[in-house]
Amino acid sequence: MIYTVTFNPSLDYVVHMKEFIAGDINRAEQEMIYPGGKGINVALVLGNLHIPAKALGFVAGFTGREIERLSRINGVDCDFISLDEGCSRINMKISAGDETAVNGMGPHIPQDKIQALLDQIDHIQDGDILVLAGSIPSDIPDNIYEQILKRFEGRNIKTVVDATGDLLKNVIKYKPFLIKPNNFELGELFSAVLHSDEEITVCAKQLQAMGARNVLVSLGGDGALLIGEDGKTCRMASPHGQLVNSVGAGDSMVAGFLAGYETSGGDLQEALKMGVSAGSASAFHEWLATEENIKEVYAQL
Repeated sequence: MIYTVTFNPSLDYVVHMKEFIAGDINRAEQEMIYPGGKGINVALVLGNLHIPAKALGFVAGFTGREIERLSRINGVDCDFISLDEGCSRINMKISAGDETAVNGMGPHIPQDKIQALLDQIDHIQDGDILVLAGSIPSDIPDNIYEQILKRFEGRNIKTVVDATGDLLKNVIKYKPFLIKPNNFELGELFSAVLHSDEEITVCAKQLQAMGARNVLVSLGGDGALLIGEDGKTCRMASPHGQLVNSVGAGDSMVAGFLAGYETSGGDLQEALKMGVSAGSASAFHEWLATEENIKEVYAQL
């Protein structure tokens, strides 16, 4: 079983308009509401690929109930912890040529609820996979990812971390199975601007030397680069297509990678191909890619 954790889920309210003018009344031409949050996105795409996944995290209020309802009707097995106060956040995405986002804050998460999540995580079995994705709310300890990975030391549980900055850097010593920085996040870890595949490879290999087993670097429209635990460096370009929505593309890449890895018996090149296929397919569509979308892209690679 694959588990995902989203500490601060959201309702994503996506509006499309020809032009957005700050300080004026803007009218939407199209609007959608989706369940949001990186871990939930990973679980949704895994479900589209028929890979069982369970979404963990916190929800609160009427927005939290809607996040869970929408997740379930889109095929996600949810085991969220309900908070007694507050409301899960609403994130607004405005598509008007450029993409503009306004992200909500989210509810306060008390210590007893954090402990309840840790208790859930403690019941994950050997052979399972845990995906930790995204930022954490300000009232959760900033070493929560470290706390979780430390609990798995000595156990046969693969961990995946998709985070930035110190949140990512501080967990590498626990030897996560996969980390997925993008090229800009990778550069920030080393206080550098990375321009070439060679520079990206050097930095990614440093993260592997620090403990990460596999380092998957997403390169936006240019595909991805994988430093594998098998000693191979693989580079795969994305197929040509029109960018429709970048939200969730990186999460889709993580889901595709895990799906490819699981269904191929651990073939890292197949995992990379599925990762690039899923990430690209989501970028080419309004929301997260379906199995059919992913298969169409996969056939082009």
